[in-house]
Amino acid sequence: MGKYILLSLMLISFNLKSQELINSVEKQGVHDVIIKLFDGMRAGDSSMVHSVFSDDVRMYTSAENSEGNIVIKKGDLQAFLNAVGTPHDDIWDEKIWNTKVDVEMGVAQVWTDYAFYIGDKFSHCGIDAFQLIEQNGWKIIQLIDTRKKVNCEKPK
Repeated sequence: MGKYILLSLMLISFNLKSQELINSVEKQGVHDVIIKLFDGMRAGDSSMVHSVFSDDVRMYTSAENSEGNIVIKKGDLQAFLNAVGTPHDDIWDEKIWNTKVDVEMGVAQVWTDYAFYIGDKFSHCGIDAFQLIEQNGWKIIQLIDTRKKVNCEKPK
C-alpha cells in the first residue's frame, strides 16, 4: 500500500513539474514576441514589427496633457508601422525591465516598465501593458502604454 501512495505522490509531483515547464515555455514564447517587437523597432524593420501584431490590434496611450489631465489617445497600427519603417538617423531603443508575463489557455498578458531612447537621448518612460492570444503563434491584440518625461526610473 505504501508503494502505491509513494508512486501516486511521485506522479502528481511529475505532473506538476511538467505543467510548470509548459507554463515556463509558454511564458518564454510570449516574452520572445515582446523582444521581437523591440528588436524590430531598433532595426527600423516594420515587417518584423508587424509580424508580432494581430491585424485588428487595439493601441492606446495614456499621457498627461498640458493642463495636467490624463488623456487616453487611440493609436493606429499602420501609422506606427509607417513611423518605424521610415528611415531615421537615430535608433529607437525601448529598454524594458520588471517584466511580468502571465499565460493561461491561449491568453497572455505582459506588464513591463520601459524607458524609450532616440539614439542615446532619453525621450520618455512608463509602462507597456500587452494582451496576446495564441493563434499559430502569439500575437499582440492590445497594447496600452503610459508616457511621461519626469519621475522616470531608468534601467541600469
